[in-house]
Amino acid sequence: MPKFMAKSLLIFIASASSLAGPAGSGTDRLRYLEESRNIAKEFMQTLGGTLKKQLEAGSPESAISVCKRIAPAMAAGYSKDGRVVKRVSLKNRNPLIGLPDQWERQVLEDFDRDFHDGKPAADIEKIAIVDDPDGRWFRYMKAIPTQPMCLQCHGSSNDIPAGVKAVLAEEYPEDKATGYKVGDIRGAISIKRRM
Repeated sequence: MPKFMAKSLLIFIASASSLAGPAGSGTDRLRYLEESRNIAKEFMQTLGGTLKKQLEAGSPESAISVCKRIAPAMAAGYSKDGRVVKRVSLKNRNPLIGLPDQWERQVLEDFDRDFHDGKPAADIEKIAIVDDPDGRWFRYMKAIPTQPMCLQCHGSSNDIPAGVKAVLAEEYPEDKATGYKVGDIRGAISIKRRM
């Protein structure tokens, strides 16, 4: 076999094997990214729809249970097949389930900088491959923009009705999740998947 053909064959074999790649290859990353985007979108649409129905059917006080009980149950439902889904915030309401890990905290701080630099919250997301002591993870975060209906529980003191303030004081004595305006980054959906 001529020398140039042997080199061409080796280059072709090397290229083909890099396309197939191991777990964590570009193909896997694209698949994980698309899957994560779909989960984040579906999660927020379902949660927003449920919250809106509760606000229309009851009072703002009764809607607190949507974020307290239904949202964590939804996150648990999506957390399967080596995937962990949760909501995190720098100003968390429930420190038991809303506290970001170190990577999430850094990303949330980056999100805030992007937002203050003029990027709309709805367009802000981040992906990374992270090596932790417990393995290698595909990480994805999508900013959660504050919607008008969110202000009844997360707005300024003037936005939050007295009844809601009373329930929040009882349910969340360490609450930090107020003072938001429409469009602010309320937090993020965080998805990690073992690779």
